Amino acid sequence: MTTPGPSSAEEIAELYRGAIRSGRLGDGERLPTVRQTARDFAIAQATAAKAYRTLEQDGLVVTRTAAGTRVAPGASKAPQAVIERIRALAEVSEEAGVSLEDVVAILRTLWVREEARATPPHEST
Repeated sequence: MTTPGPSSAEEIAELYRGAIRSGRLGDGERLPTVRQTARDFAIAQATAAKAYRTLEQDGLVVTRTAAGTRVAPGASKAPQAVIERIRALAEVSEEAGVSLEDVVAILRTLWVREEARATPPHEST
């Protein structure tokens, strides 16, 4: 059974965000045109354009007339140690039959707990 590809602007933006943060798309590298992205994912051009606007608002890409949309300077690549650990997590999760959605949910829960532990309580005056 094949998993359907991304179809919403949020899913497309998340796909490119991952490619940028993992270093698969490097600083200054050109993204496909909105038209090509729409074709590649069988989505409306407006959906692809919305995904690109989201990436631009997040500071991950810059769009210039005639130069197209490129990965913003400094947007690419999480630290190598983080990428290696995430890659290991993906491998172990797949071997254990844990879905991506479950891994993300677990990670979010742990992240929120860790942030709560690290945040000092507000003092009342």
